[in-house]
Amino acid sequence: MASQWHSLVSQKLFLARTLLGQLDRATAQNEEHAPNEAEQALRREAAIQGATELLLRSRRLLLVMIARLYQNKSEDPSTLDDLASAIGEEPSEVNRLREIENRSGSWWNHLDQLEMAQSRPPATRKTVSTDNIIAVSADSGPDRSAAALLKTLNAVKHFADDLEEQHSEW
Repeated sequence: MASQWHSLVSQKLFLARTLLGQLDRATAQNEEHAPNEAEQALRREAAIQGATELLLRSRRLLLVMIARLYQNKSEDPSTLDDLASAIGEEPSEVNRLREIENRSGSWWNHLDQLEMAQSRPPATRKTVSTDNIIAVSADSGPDRSAAALLKTLNAVKHFADDLEEQHSEW
């Protein structure tokens, strides 16, 4: 049963990788039908947001996968706290995820930042004029580059694969 959940997590990660791969390729094969800059920006944003949603979904499915590994078929945890409530704080997976959650710059934290950024409207920005220029550090949000998203994707995939391998040995 857990293998089915691992396959589903892997599928979402594969689809996210496919979307991110489109960012690297030329957006048009034929110069005649090359999209304009606005269309390219739209496609890029769609690929980034789509990949982000798939990464967030894969994290949630990973929690469900862990619950199923512990024979908890009644709950579908959507947060780490939900998982801990369902199977307890003792299992090594909960402890590992807590460590990852508490580590600065971890894939878990990157996904939290992406989720927060994607769930809120963009911040309004002041117009800049010579009268109101002040050097201020602006919050630019989480790193949404293809490289950063791929790094997070690979970390989630590695965690899921390790988990599947560990439990399939039993």
